Formats: sequence, structure tokens, C-alpha cells
Amino acid sequence: MNPPDHTPQATHNAHIQNPLQFTIHLPRHPNPSPYPNPNSDHFFSISVPRGKRRRGRPRNATPSLPPQVLHMPPFSNSNYSPLKNDKSNTDYANPSPTNKVVPDVSDEIIVINKDATNEAMIALSSGFPADSLTDEEIEAGVISFVGGIEQVNYILIRNHIITKWRENVSNWVSKEMFLDVVPQHCRSLLDSTYNYLLSHGYINFGISPAIREKIVSEPSKSNVIVIGAGLAGLAAARQLMVLGYKVTVLEGRKRAGGRVYTKKMEGGNRTVVAAADLGGSVLTGTLGNPLGIVAKQLASPLHKVRDRCPIYRLDGKPVDAGLDARVENDFNQLLDKASKLRQLMGEVSQDVSLGAALETFWQGSGDAVNAEEMGLFNWHLANLEYANAGLLSKLSLAFWDQDDIYDMGGDHCFLPGGNGRLVQALAENVPIVYEKTVHTIRYGSDGVQVVAGSQIFESEMALCTVPLGVLKSGSIKFIPELPQRKLDGIKRLGFGLLNKVAMLFPHVFWGTDLDTFGHLSDDPSRRGEFFLFYSYATVAGGPLLIALVAGEAAHKFESMPPTDAVSRVLQILKGIYEPQGIDVPEPIQTVCTRWGSDPFSLGSYSNVAVGASGDDYDILAECVGDGRLFFAGEATTRRYPATMHGAFLSGLREAAHMAHYSSTRALKKKVERNLTKNAHSCASLLADLFRQPDLEFGSFSVIFCKKNLDPNSTAILKVTFSGPQKKSHECSRTTDQHHSNKLLFQQLQSHFNQLQELHVYTLLSREHALELREVRGGDELRLNYLCEKLGVKLVGRKGLGSSADSVIASIKAERGERKSASTSLTFKSGISKPKAGFFKQKVIRKAKFFSNSSGSTHPNTDVGVKVVGSSIGFTATTATTTATTTSIPTTTNSSVGDKAVGNNIGSIQPSNSTMGSILGNSNDSTSANVREGSLYEEESRREKQRRAEDFSSSSAVDRLRQE
Repeated sequence: MNPPDHTPQATHNAHIQNPLQFTIHLPRHPNPSPYPNPNSDHFFSISVPRGKRRRGRPRNATPSLPPQVLHMPPFSNSNYSPLKNDKSNTDYANPSPTNKVVPDVSDEIIVINKDATNEAMIALSSGFPADSLTDEEIEAGVISFVGGIEQVNYILIRNHIITKWRENVSNWVSKEMFLDVVPQHCRSLLDSTYNYLLSHGYINFGISPAIREKIVSEPSKSNVIVIGAGLAGLAAARQLMVLGYKVTVLEGRKRAGGRVYTKKMEGGNRTVVAAADLGGSVLTGTLGNPLGIVAKQLASPLHKVRDRCPIYRLDGKPVDAGLDARVENDFNQLLDKASKLRQLMGEVSQDVSLGAALETFWQGSGDAVNAEEMGLFNWHLANLEYANAGLLSKLSLAFWDQDDIYDMGGDHCFLPGGNGRLVQALAENVPIVYEKTVHTIRYGSDGVQVVAGSQIFESEMALCTVPLGVLKSGSIKFIPELPQRKLDGIKRLGFGLLNKVAMLFPHVFWGTDLDTFGHLSDDPSRRGEFFLFYSYATVAGGPLLIALVAGEAAHKFESMPPTDAVSRVLQILKGIYEPQGIDVPEPIQTVCTRWGSDPFSLGSYSNVAVGASGDDYDILAECVGDGRLFFAGEATTRRYPATMHGAFLSGLREAAHMAHYSSTRALKKKVERNLTKNAHSCASLLADLFRQPDLEFGSFSVIFCKKNLDPNSTAILKVTFSGPQKKSHECSRTTDQHHSNKLLFQQLQSHFNQLQELHVYTLLSREHALELREVRGGDELRLNYLCEKLGVKLVGRKGLGSSADSVIASIKAERGERKSASTSLTFKSGISKPKAGFFKQKVIRKAKFFSNSSGSTHPNTDVGVKVVGSSIGFTATTATTTATTTSIPTTTNSSVGDKAVGNNIGSIQPSNSTMGSILGNSNDSTSANVREGSLYEEESRREKQRRAEDFSSSSAVDRLRQE
């Protein structure tokens, strides 16, 4: 059930230019994007190919290379910068006496293989860009930061590893194989590169004996459940087993493969046998196709689907070649007009169907057409519906072909013996439990429960690979319910239908010189009924012919009696061949598919319906339950939807994601254990995390887990209170307010004489943090919004309680896993990560003592002010806690620092008056300069007194409530 192939794709040449003449001439990307890559200095235009519109299967042109230029630089030079358009790089590439560069071996381009251009081409066919990183690589933190020589060296190592494995995909490529070619100072880069390629399934995947040997008999890692034994589920299961996980696959059918199903057909006392692919049948492109690699591991040569595809009229005569070419050209021009129309319409085109646009242009052409021309036009419409497994009246004009630019290159092929051979090999030694129909999936922080019948399967994580049709039907109950974002994506995407009639004949009467031929219909509503025939005589092992049913006819076919369907097909075949004097025999065996009625699929493959977009594929791919429940399948990949290789690649993708979340949780538990043992380390860790907040505005800063996209996920907010630098001109203080605040001054004066800042915290949802950032008018209005509108309470660090420890551990584990702090740095001169000895700045964070004016010594810590026997809390008088906001109650023993001062201090309730005078910075556009752990030089007693007096006159706090 694969779409028809696509026309050759435009080749784009890009060059990595630099002062050292390190140049590789390459096509830009095997799957170019219409949007410029922000990580590259090359911008290019794309001619979108006419994918999903041809009836034949022409060879996709293999990108050709211009004359290769490869001049490797000497090891002593360190001036290379691929970001040549960056101003900072200009200075670095041409060092002046005032900008002298210190030579460092880490700033050298390594020499691995002189044939770097060909290695880059091989990596290109695997989906990697020539001179930049993929988003996936950046997110994984494979290098310290994007750009510079480290990135170039990473790309060279990456391409070399991929090339070595592609030389013999039956072998296991180990990291030790590259120790002799990678310099010592790049060993850590080799580790990063190899681990990324291995975990994400770019090397060492498949079914070869060398790879099977890597599956341990006693897995050391956690349990994982995979729901569905299709290509996505099998790919993920095998990859997870290689990574050391204990895997259980639950399959509702009695067989593996899902929508890839090869049925053995036989007759004549088993003298005639053939393998019929009733589901996915065509490998659409061989360059970079992982299933092509699996076929190579099977030592099975592929059969190229030949281009010739004659079309026959109702009377059995072939359509005139000239007329055929002219109508096809007119049809493609209509598609071009539709493409221009959607550009003019902009977002409005999202609500218009492709069918409506084509019909409008066709009727408005004004050209008189005869019945044969109309039949040809309807044939192309049927072919388009076959390609998308959907009615043109339901396909999105804006995004129906959004995946065309990612088409695999190379030939479109059949696998001799059927694709069931791939399924059988991939399912070998995988623990699959058949006839287990899953009806309930429970997921939460403790793991996943999968209910099939009366049995309950439990695991740390689960991967759901059921087809989109099953998700649409609601036959699986998710507890809790899937996020609305995912439910909306499931609803918007289309899931179409394609059916087949497979016929095994006594002999081949249609000839063996072609693989496809078409047939016209005189009824537009039946244009997709048996409009295209596939000949499998050369690959199935017997005289097998398959007729396709697409579009509206595919839905009507679901209720058509099989005998009627076969009679109709034979009538068409006799009308074509008997006028040529060729007798059409009765078939020995026939099979009619009913994919729309199959409860385990409820359709064939996905498409972009009106109102949907490619983003919905990404939404379906998102995990839920904070890394507990994952999703894979052809409907979860926006680049390769509706293809077998798309399903396979999605399984490898999710195996990597599951391994990442599992390792992150393990690290998080380790951190939590350490935090439980040492509260002081928790304070230090919290301070470290807030050194690089995820959000920062005014005196507010926020940290959260970036990979958790749930708007209700928990974030930690910190507010920095400082001695006022100037009085707010917006404050209009009354005498009563001034007198009221003197009480506060008397309680806190001595404390603020000793400490320069106070940090208070709260837990809130990520969505509320974003709302708070958008509040305009200064920090005082933000603080009022925080307490009055959101109803949260500000407490000291210890007042956050144990619930914050889990959040802190998650953020720490995530940052340590992906090295986000390094990759997000601004590009500086294109150089690689500097050694610690050059630019490291020592920051004294804790336990630094200084003498105050009275001669006593107090620690200036990074966690705020400690008040023994009480807590400092800010809460609104009428505040109420919302469902998505965590409110931390004030407890008697909760404290926020390390030193007792004067009397106990109760909670502080802000009035409706402004609070800007006690905030260190109330400017919206300026972030607070204060950072936890920083030390101020001791100020004079007079300066401290002035700040305390300013504080005492603040109208930020109405009254002081003593406990």
C-alpha cells in the first residue's frame, strides 16, 4: 500500500568554504527543506518535485557529483570557521595583533579519510545534511555548540562511521575500529558520534547474525511493552533489545507484519505457487532506505519496477501515446496551478480541498474534450487518490504533498518472494505474544499498564504502534485521556483506503515485458475501480496479477461480493486481451482485501486532510506521561508518511527516545537519592540550575524541563528581592502605609544590613509562568498577578518541600543528558569549546564569610535568608489555588537560609499598592543582574543604612503578621 513513485528530484550543490580550502561538493540534503537551515551559511531555492502524480515508476536520479575538490588543511592551522558570514568569525579567521589566537590541537580539522566527499555522499543518502547538523543531532547534544571546527570534525567522524558500516551491513561496527584514525584529542567526540549513531539506529541495525549476537540473553535494563508487531513495532523491539531492554510485543493478529502482509497463493494441486503482497508492496526508493539494507542483509536482490505503463481504452485498444502524453502534461499543469493558488491564498488554502481546486481549473480551461480525454483525466485523478489513499475532495490543498521534498532517491523496487520475508526476518527471536487485542492503556509516573482481554501487562514504558485508523476509532481507552493536542491531531489527519484483488492464473497471458498497465473507466465515480494492474510474475514465483481499487471505489469495494469483484476484473482483462487473440483463463485462486473492515487497521495509510498539516504527524509522534507512553508508525513521521520505510524509521526513532527517557529517569533517581541525603546539595544544585534559567524577566526567573511540552508541567519560579536602588516614582504612599511599613523595617533592618538579596520560590505550571512573563507594567504588577490571579505562595527554598526535589532532579538530568547549556551558547568566532584553563571564571558560591558592621560573621549563601522557627511567605489575602498550580503551604519549621535574625517573621501579604521599591529591578526589558551565589563587596555602614531606610518606606507590604 505504497504511493506511486515520484519524479527525479532537483540536485542542489552546496560548498563548505573556508580559508583553508576545505571544500566538499555535495548536494545540499537528500531531503531538502523549503525552509533555510539556520545552522548553515548557505541558502538555496528548491524546485518542488512533482511527487505523487505519476503513474509509472521512473528511476529517481541519483545525485551526481561535480569534480571533487578536497584540500585538507595542515594540523598546525586553526583558522577554519564554516560560519564565514558571521562578523565574529571574520575576526577569528583573520587574526590581528590585537586578536591573537592561541594554537590548540582541538582547533584543528582532523584527517580521517582523503575521500571525504564520497563519505559525505553516503551520509547524505542516510538523511544527513552535508555541512550542518540535523535538529535531532542538535537536540541530542552531540557537540559542545553548533558551528566551528568541532562541528566539522564531528561531521567527518560521523560520515566515516556510516561509510564503514555501509561497506558491509552484515557486520557489527564497533567504536574500537576507529581509534587508530581518530586523534587522541577527539576521542570524546568519537564517543559522542558513535553513541548517537548506534542509539538512533543509523548503524548496526537489521537482521544479520552479527547484529543478532548483540542481543543479550538476560537484559539488564527495564521492561518495555511494544503494542503492535508491524514494521514500526518490530524495528523498535529489535533496537531496544540490542540496547539491553527486556521487550514484550503484543499483537492482536495471529501473525506479525500488520499492514505488510504476504499471502502464499497456490492451486493446481500446489503445482502453481506465488507470494502476493496484499498490503505494502513497493520499496519506494533505495537510496537511504533502511528496508533496502535489510533486504541486502537477506542477500536478496531487488527487482526494479519498470517505467513502461500502457493504458487501455474501454474497447481494449491502447491509448494513443501522443494523447496520453498531452493529457498527462495538462494534468501536471493543473497541479502547478493549484500549487500557485495555495501560495496566493495563504492560510486560507488550509480549508480548501485539492479536488475543488483541480475541478475549478479543469472546468475553467475552456478546452473541449472528448470521452477518451476525459477518461484519461479521470485516470490521473484516480492515480492521485491511490497515491494519497484518500478522496481528492478531502485532501488539503495546502499540504497534501508536504512530504514530496523528502522522497527517497533511487529505484522503486519489488522484493522477490514478497515483503513478508522482511517481516519474518525482523520478527525472529523477538518475544511476540499473538492474539492479544489491547483495549486499555494506563500510564503515569509509576509506569504503564496495558490491558489485553483479562490480562494486564506492566512495564516502565510502552510504545503504541497501532494504525491511525485504530486511534481514530477510539477502540483503545487511554487512562488518563490523551492530551487534547494529540486528540485534535488524530482527528485532523486523514486515513484513507486502498484495496486489491490478487489473482493467481495457470500461466502468464499478459506478457513479461512490463510490470504495470492501466485501464480507463467511463464512470467518474468508478474511476479508481481496477484502474491499475501490477504484474508480479517475475518476483512472486508464479503467474500473479493484482488489480488496485482506489478512491471512492475502494470504499464501495468493501461491501462488494468477492465473486462480483473477480467477474468485473476478468471482464476488463478479456476486453483488453481477447481482441489481440489472447485467451484469458479462469484464475486458480483469488483474494480480495478489506482493509477498511479489518479491526486492526480500519484503513490503509494516512494523508493530510483538509484542516490538517504536516505538524500533525509530529504531534502524533509526541510521547505522553512524561516519557512513559510513546507512539510510532507511518502516521507519526511527517517526512515519510504512508510508506513502509517511514514506519520502520519511526520505530528506530522511538527506541532512541525511550532509551533517552529511561536513562534520564535513572540519573534523576540517583540525583534524588543524593538530594535526600544532603539538603545542602539540593540548595547548591538549585542555585546552579538558576544560573541558566529557561525564562528570565525582571526579577523573575524560571526553570523547567524543556522536553516536557505539557503546558501543565511543573516549573520552579524564583523571585529576587534586593535592597531598593531607587524609590519608585509610581508609588503614592500614605502616612498610614508609611507607618505600617516601619514595623517591617524594625524586624528586617538588621537582616538586610548583612545580606544584599533575598530569594523566594514557588512551584507553578509552565503555562502560568508564560502568562506571568507577558504581564506588562513592571515587576510589581507581575508580583500582584502572581499572588492575586494565580493564587500562589512564595516561600523559601526549603519551603518548596520534597515535591520540588523531583522537579530539580528532572531538570538536572535533562541538562546533563543533552548538554543544553553548551549547545545554546552564542556562536563565538567559530571556535570549538575552549579549554577550561583559558576562559574559566571562578565563581565562589557558598560558605564565603565576611564581617558585618557589628563584627559578627554570617554566611552569604545562595539560598536566601534563613529564619529559625518560622518561614517567609508571600500570599494574597483572597488567593485560591487553581487546579494547575501547586501552592506550597507555610510550615513552622520551613526556612529559607542559614542564619536566625531577631524575632520570628510570619507571612507577608502584599496589598494592592505597588511593590517595585523592594524589587532589585522592575524594568520589563532588563533581566535581574543578581545571581545566586554571587558576592557583593562589603558596603559601608552608611550605605547599608540608606538602603534599609528606603526599604522601610516601601509600600510593598501592608502589615507584618507575627507567629
